[in-house]
Parts: sequence; structure tokens; C-alpha cells
Amino acid sequence: MWSHKRLMSDFMRFLLATLPIFAVVAALHDLTTMKIPNWISGVLIIAFFPAAFASGLPLSVVGVSVGLAISALVVGMGMFAANWIGGGDAKLLAASMLWMGASGALPFILYTALAGGGFCLLLMTARSRLPFFAQSGPGWVMRLMQPKGDIPYGVAIAIGALLAYPSSPLMTAYIAG
Repeated sequence: MWSHKRLMSDFMRFLLATLPIFAVVAALHDLTTMKIPNWISGVLIIAFFPAAFASGLPLSVVGVSVGLAISALVVGMGMFAANWIGGGDAKLLAASMLWMGASGALPFILYTALAGGGFCLLLMTARSRLPFFAQSGPGWVMRLMQPKGDIPYGVAIAIGALLAYPSSPLMTAYIAG
């Protein structure tokens, strides 16, 4: 028999899995298409609120998370305007920040920056040393390997989110509970 407590625990695990699952989906989509669909960020935003409620986060913590997400969106929009990242990247950055809260924000920013720099160097090296991939292989690999091609920064955002997530208030509340 399913007990109420067991059902709530399973539901909470399902909600907490939303960020890792959709971060990976966003990274794979960005890697293969150079686009992150709006629905991915939308799912992350919508799923955050039941996860926060189910984990018992105080309204003040949820408010800080929303404020940080809005701030991340403004910064992401500036980065998009400067042509540093794409629009989908800016939205994914903000949606992921919502899940990070105050305790996960700095690790998220640092991990994302480090992953972005490392991925950029890896891709630039591969583009210069393995040019045959730009002429052969699946279309997404050829597009990714173009010498002056874009960098799918959603990959770095996803890595940053996955690494910082254990520091988030949601995960802290789940582990403590």
C-alpha cells in the first residue's frame, strides 16, 4: 500500500528531478540545434513553485529566488544584446537561477563560467585541430565545428546548474527533511 508520506516523498523526488532532467535536455538541444526552445525554460519556471511549496521553503526564500532569477534575466538580456549568448541561453540562465536561490547562486555562476570557458577552449581547439569534422558527419557536428561558428552556451549553463544544484535551498531542504 502507498502511504501518504511515501507518495509525497516520491512526488518531491519527481519535482526535484525537473531541473537536472531539463538542464540536460536544454544542453543536448543547444548542442545539436544551437537553439533552446522556450518550453524548456517554461517548464523549469512552472515546476519550481510546486517544488518550493512541497519542500516547505519559506516565502522569503522563494522571493529571493525570484529576485535572483529576474536579475539573471536582466544580465542575460545584456549578454544577448552584446551578442555573447543567445536568447535561449539568457532564458535558461534565468530559469536555472530560480532553482538555485541565494545559497546556490554563486556556485552556479562560477561553475557556469568555468564550464563555459572550458567548453569554449575545447571547441576552439577541436575546430582548429580537427577540421575534417566540419566537412563530414551529422549536420549538427558540421555546424558545431565551423571555425567561426557559435558556441552553444546552454551546455555550460546546464553543467553549472547540475554542479550547483546540491547547494540550492530546495536540495538543502530535501536532504534535511
